[in-house]
Order: sequence, then structure tokens, then C-alpha cells
Amino acid sequence: MTTDRAADADHADPTAEPVPASVSASVSGSAAGSASGSASASVSGSASASVSASVSGSASASVSASVSGSASASAAGSAAGSVSGSASASVSGSAAGSASAPAPVSVPAPVQEPAAAGPTPLLVLDVVGLTPRLLDHMPHLKRLGRTGSRAPLSTVLPAVTCAAQSTFLTGSLPSEHGIVGNGWYFRELGDVLLWRQHNGLVSGDKLWDAARRAHPGYTVANICWWYAMGADTDITVTPRPVYYADGRKEPDCYTRPPALRDELTDTLGTFPLFHFWGPGADLVSSQWIIDATRHVNRTRHPDLTLCYLPHLDYDLQRFGPDDPRSLKAAADLDAALAPLLDDARAEGRTVVALSEYGITRVNRTVDINRALRRAGLLEVHTQDGMEYLDPMASRAFAVADHQIAHVYVRRPEDLDATRAALEGLPGIDQLLDDEGKKAHHLDHPRAGELVAVAEPDAWFTYYYWLDDDRAPDFAQLVEIHRKPGYDPVELFMDPLDPYVKVKAATALARKKLGMRYRMAVVPLDPSPVRGSHGRLPASDDDGPLLVCSTPRALGDRVAATDVKQLLLHLAGLG
Repeated sequence: MTTDRAADADHADPTAEPVPASVSASVSGSAAGSASGSASASVSGSASASVSASVSGSASASVSASVSGSASASAAGSAAGSVSGSASASVSGSAAGSASAPAPVSVPAPVQEPAAAGPTPLLVLDVVGLTPRLLDHMPHLKRLGRTGSRAPLSTVLPAVTCAAQSTFLTGSLPSEHGIVGNGWYFRELGDVLLWRQHNGLVSGDKLWDAARRAHPGYTVANICWWYAMGADTDITVTPRPVYYADGRKEPDCYTRPPALRDELTDTLGTFPLFHFWGPGADLVSSQWIIDATRHVNRTRHPDLTLCYLPHLDYDLQRFGPDDPRSLKAAADLDAALAPLLDDARAEGRTVVALSEYGITRVNRTVDINRALRRAGLLEVHTQDGMEYLDPMASRAFAVADHQIAHVYVRRPEDLDATRAALEGLPGIDQLLDDEGKKAHHLDHPRAGELVAVAEPDAWFTYYYWLDDDRAPDFAQLVEIHRKPGYDPVELFMDPLDPYVKVKAATALARKKLGMRYRMAVVPLDPSPVRGSHGRLPASDDDGPLLVCSTPRALGDRVAATDVKQLLLHLAGLG
């Protein structure tokens, strides 16, 4: 790489080396004599020149000149002149002399300075649900930590995807970046919305903005981390189904640049949405994401690549973290990761693998909205025999999100009644008020007036109906955007329905024929769920961790708020 100064020298006038010069001077005094003059020149492109001249008279003059094709010189004292091929100098006085033979100006060749080292490329893997216990079943990632470094990661409350990722990328807490869960009640809209995708919801200085201040032109690829749309990243890949006008939903993804979508689809096939979430969620989706990451790194060479791998989320919630099927899921994901890790090693990429939370075993539910309804605080409205939550009319209701529930209370005078309805409810460990939210850095306007935290073996359902016959039809569908809370039961097919597989096959046949279909296979019984997260972990063995390919890069513990600065440091920018 040519430096700026060397580049200027490459484009300098070729006649500038050497530059002959003749100097005439007028010197004060009545006697003629001989004077010696020395001139030093600064040449654009790091060249320097010196001129010696013999001038009649008894005075000596020093001239400095800047030369770039032509040079200008200023004589010491009151003399000024210009040099362009030849130089003339005027000195105050009444006597005149003439210079001796022209002296050559020596311009040394430009010194090639070493190119400044660019940032160290990074690959950051969000291995959802990774814990030290699971790492023992993942030899490739375990080796990464053994030859590099690893440490427990202190996560945030709530320990859920959107809140934790936002902390990693901004270095701030939910009270500052505003992501208080995977969703919340949008008071200005009167609606509960989960799994939004616009990055504008996340406040704070993003990792890529800080990197570009240190290194303009820093490039970032986001492969399926959340809040990807609208982010100021160079490359984006995120799930985005096609919602047809007739109600059909088909798998697809959103990319920036737009042409990358066709490129990935032609190379890897359509984004496997129904393997990304739902009863069919499995390794297929994480394999597609791994392959997309390899393709982007190979063809675009971003400085930072973020890669989201959800596979462990599925079986750990279905079966619990210690079930043999969950341990096999960890081994399967590790094997799928091996080629990506090999690529990173060959490309000289530093690898960071981290997790947002650990999943712990649960065996009971907390029907928080049903308790609020029985207390006369939650309202519903009915259409076609189905009940729908009416958040705008409710005095209090909860947005359930794993082991955390934001409780929205419309009027201050209803706070005591809401507390009374929930404080004795089995399965609730804490009920955070304003002081409690502040202590846990959840004091943001988007948070509920109260925040309920489940006991370690419990989790919150979103259910608000009291009779399953009056449940809304979306309750038995995979409908992450319509349900007013998170529903892990979507990972199951209804075990009590003997015709559930026939229903699924019929729905798939209608889908393939381009007809509208309803995949009503999700049970209304939440008891099959065996793993959950959201509360802070009781021990490091069950909590998230961070693994890095760089030796001695980590201390004894990494805070979620320190991940951003750690990544900048590993890139050589912090």
C-alpha cells in the first residue's frame, strides 16, 4: 500500500530531480565581494533539496523553499524569491553580484513507509443457551477455550435474547438501551408486540459506530442477530417471511444488500423458517445460518461478523438441559460449527463464542394473567366465540416472557390490588416495584409498573382465557407476533390430539398447492415444557459464558456490559 506522501511523489513532475538553479542577489554596501548562500528546500512527497551559490558581496543569505514541480523560496532577512527550474532572490542593498555555476538540488527517493495494520477480523458466535455444562459435550468449542481463554459471563435481567444482545452491542443496560424483554406493551399503540425487528428500538452507541470512529470504513455483517433491520451494518441477513395477501405465510429472509437474498437462496436454498421456530425447529436452521456466514465471510470479508445460532434453544426447552437429547443437540451443533471455525482460523479471524443465558430445568407454570383476570383486573373482548386480551381496557395485565413478566397497571390506584392478586401466587419469586426495577437496571418507561420474576423451577404462561373452548384460534398456531406473550409450547405438537399428524400433513398439502392453511397443532397444555430462562442464574455452571480464541484475553469474569469494549479491544480498536 502506498502512503499518501509516497503517492504524491509518484505524481510529482519528473523534471524536479535534479533541479538546476541560478541565483542572482543584490547585496547592500559599496564594495564587491563574495558571499556564500545556502538554501534548504522542502519538497512535496518528502523530498529535500539544498542549493549552494557564490554571490559577490560580503553578505550571506539563507533561503528556504518549497518545491513541487516549481519551488518558492524566501530569503532570510528582507529577501524573497521563487524557484521554478531557476531561482532568483532579491536582497535589499545597492551592490549587485552574480551567482556562480548552477548548483544541483538533490531529491532523495521517497521512503516507503509500512502500511498501517488494519483491524483484526472477528467472528462473534451467539451460541444460545451455551453453559459450562454443555461445553463439555462440544469438543471444538471447548478446544477453543482451552487454547484461548474462557470466563463466566454475567448477564442482564431479563436474561432473554433481545435484552442481552442489545447490552452486548451497546455496552449499556436495559434501563438505558430500552430493550426490556423480547417484547413489551407499546403504550402509544395500545398493543403488545414481541419480536420486532427494527434496530431503531435500541438506544445507545452501537458497536459498529464505535469501531468506525476508530477505523473509518470498518465493515460489519449481521447474520441473524436480532434487531437487524435498519441497523447501520454493511451486510444483513435476518428471517423475514413472505406474508401474502390471501393470508399465506412462506419462508424467506431479508438481506442487505438486496441481491444477497437471491445469492443465498440459489446457493443454500430458501431460509428454513419452519426449522427456525415451531414444532419442526431443529439443526437445519442453524446449519443454514452457518453456511450463510461462511459464504458472506468468503465473498465479502467483513471486519466483524455476528452469527446467531439458536439450535440449543429448542431441545433444552423441550426436554430440559440435562436430558440426553439436549446433550446430543450440543454435540450436533458443535460438529456443524467445525468448518466455520476452520475457516476463521485460515482467515486469521479471532473467534468469540458467547451466550445470552443458560436454560434451567422447570416443572411448573404460573398463569399470571388468569390470576389478574380472576381478580377483576384483566379485561377481554369476544369475537366469534373467541376471547382476546383487551390491554387498553384492562386495569392490569402481564406480558409473559419466559421467567419474567412485565405487569402493566393502567392507574396508580390499582397498584395495591395488582400486588394483592400476585403476591400469594405460587411460582412467583419476586415482584419488583420502582425501587426493585432500579436495582436491576430495568427502570425504563417501556417496563411494566411491576416486574414479576418466577421461582427457579417455574415459568410464566401468557394464557388469559379461563376456558380452553374460548381460546383464540391463534393459540394453537405458531404465531409469535399475535400472541400477547412468549409461548414455548409452540415447540410441540399436541400430544393429546390423535389426529395431530394428519392435520399437519393436510395443512402441508394445502400449502404446497398454494392454498390457505392453518397448522393448528400446538397444544393448549403447557406441561411438556422442561426448560426455561430469564431470571439471573443461581450458579456459573448454569449461566452463560464467553469463549475466545485469543489466550489471556479475559479476566475472571466478563460483564455483559463489557462485551462491546472487549470486542473493540480484540479488533485492535479499543
